[in-house]
Amino acid sequence: MLTGYMAPEGLEHLIEKQLTNIVDKIGRLFIAEGPTQNILFVQNIWYDLKKIEFTSIGDAAKQLKTLGKLWSLYPVLSVRRASLIADKLSYFKSKLIPFPSSLPTSPLGAWTLKNENILYASAKTSSPFAQGEVYFQESKEPPSRAYLKLWEALTLLETRPSLNQVCLEIGACPGSWTWALQKMAKKVIAVDRAPIVDSISNLDGVVFLKKDAFSLLPEDYKDVDWVFSDVICYPEKLLEWVLKWLQVNPKLNFVCTLKFQGSCDYRIVEEFLKIPNSKIFHLFNNKHELTWALVH
Repeated sequence: MLTGYMAPEGLEHLIEKQLTNIVDKIGRLFIAEGPTQNILFVQNIWYDLKKIEFTSIGDAAKQLKTLGKLWSLYPVLSVRRASLIADKLSYFKSKLIPFPSSLPTSPLGAWTLKNENILYASAKTSSPFAQGEVYFQESKEPPSRAYLKLWEALTLLETRPSLNQVCLEIGACPGSWTWALQKMAKKVIAVDRAPIVDSISNLDGVVFLKKDAFSLLPEDYKDVDWVFSDVICYPEKLLEWVLKWLQVNPKLNFVCTLKFQGSCDYRIVEEFLKIPNSKIFHLFNNKHELTWALVH
């Protein structure tokens, strides 16, 4: 049994550190023997990977068609030959998607060439987007592109705040997540010791609090339905704060970025995952960070 693991660009060393039984590597795609491993910094997983020998371009396309209908090419080696094979397949073409959007429902396979006569292919991958890359129709309104992380997380979670709900965002400066949340929720309480930009703090439903978010008491915010954090802090500090809020309101929904100073602390990641029904994933729009989510 083979499985492929697509590393986020520039973070290949993190997969190499955690992945075992590696038998091949093509670009950012690591191929390992055995059952699927729980790898944190992975952009897309290629399940039940097949190593296929073929005699011609037509033969390669025919064998791929027997495995699945819709394919995305990961072009690294023998790119010209690979493109000729891709021309004979129904393939996924990446496009800019609006937010909100539903996840694509058609199974998307992935393949790449090892050499002129051998390819790797997976009819089922962990992401419905080619190479796990999610591209949105962006806006020039927010002060940074950080809101793309929030959009991607909510798209993958297939949920978002509703117009009758209240959101609390900690570490809100300069205001990109606040801008995005204001379009979904009834009220956004944005908290930071540094101010968010005026154009966002003046939006309807936005309440800005200039203070240390970790000094907030959950008892004072019992109307909050969602908690969001893209704050720069040690994950241990964030975990302690999250657990305190969950003790007061176990039904809170969370979307939080876990930012690491230097190497990833896998022990603290496991502590987050001990919270029932929570999940951790690496977003296409993440850097050296992970996203933790708890949605009820």
